[in-house]
Amino acid sequence: MAHTTRRPAVFNLLSAVADVFHGIYEALIRLGEANAKVVKIKQLHALSDEELAARGLKREDIVRLVMAGVY
Repeated sequence: MAHTTRRPAVFNLLSAVADVFHGIYEALIRLGEANAKVVKIKQLHALSDEELAARGLKREDIVRLVMAGVY
């Protein structure tokens, strides 16, 4: 005869609520990281071409490098 264990309904409810809050937390983290990258892109775009060249950057590479986490 097979032996099964049932989880209490309260445990399942708490697990579901925890999953929802975890999802919200992860979304907020991604949003914060994206915002930080946007700020960095704006800062770099505000520099002159000469300032970018001194940093070894080209204006057309800013977004790609920041989003890749290279700069």
